[in-house]
Amino acid sequence: MPNDLSPTARALRTLDILQTRPGTTADELARRLGVTERAARRYVGILREAGIPVESARGPHGGYRLGRGTRLPPVHFTQAEALGLVMAVLGGQPAAAEAGDLVGTALGKVVKALPEGVGRQAAALRQYASAAPDPYSARPDPVVTSELVDAVAARHRVSITYRSEAGEVWEAEVDPWSLVVRHGRWYLLCHSHRANAIRTYRVDRVRGVQRTGHGFRPPEDLDAVAVLEEHLGLGWSFPTRVVFDAPLAEVASWVRPPMGRLDPLGHGCVLVGSTRNPAMYAQEWLARIPFAFRVEGGQELRAAVTALAARLTAAVTDRP
Repeated sequence: MPNDLSPTARALRTLDILQTRPGTTADELARRLGVTERAARRYVGILREAGIPVESARGPHGGYRLGRGTRLPPVHFTQAEALGLVMAVLGGQPAAAEAGDLVGTALGKVVKALPEGVGRQAAALRQYASAAPDPYSARPDPVVTSELVDAVAARHRVSITYRSEAGEVWEAEVDPWSLVVRHGRWYLLCHSHRANAIRTYRVDRVRGVQRTGHGFRPPEDLDAVAVLEEHLGLGWSFPTRVVFDAPLAEVASWVRPPMGRLDPLGHGCVLVGSTRNPAMYAQEWLARIPFAFRVEGGQELRAAVTALAARLTAAVTDRP
């Protein structure tokens, strides 16, 4: 569970936990929320102040549970909220416009439950709007994602089964710090005990999640997005080292985080990272940077740049 949730959001998460897991103790609730027991009790208090009866019992079979006959208030959407929801779903999940899509089915239920005046425009937007699929996005398994969310919230170390892009399958124990959605892809930011380092894994490539008997503590003041950006370019098969003659401030805006880490070097700067696809690194990333550079590290990248240069040179060479 992200550490920057508001008290209201955590209270709603508390309500969700008590609905699905009656008898949750303060200690269990604290682990799932990623907070102290004192804070967990405070969120229970927020629910009670809102008129939701939360009962508590001591003993081995005790814990918190919602009072018998509890009826939660219905969710009301304004027209702008309903349209914004449909737009967000179609923007992030273009397949939701198609029949049979899991997210589309859920969206359809929400639209049907809306009042006539609000639901009519939302239904029309969903029917007549078209969304082109994002070739770079990927859909993770909802069950796997849910298991990872639970592990993040409870701070439980897990063993994941992972399938790389090349088809290699392996297992690793990780401390799951956070899930980050970036440009249509879901990433698991974690500490890998297999590599003894911070790693970012594509959630759509996680094939299985098993809890271990170990807990963990994430870094204090974790900025998951910033850490993910910093480590996207590390840990791949082929190392890279590229030196630029231009100052770091000028080059930085042209360097994408997956390319590696950019550091100052003399009057210029150096880009250190790794890649699984040297040809793509050379053709799609390096070739577009409008500054002189030298590939000093990574034989595979040097070969890819050499091949690209030869191909471009041949394209403008006059034939006899």
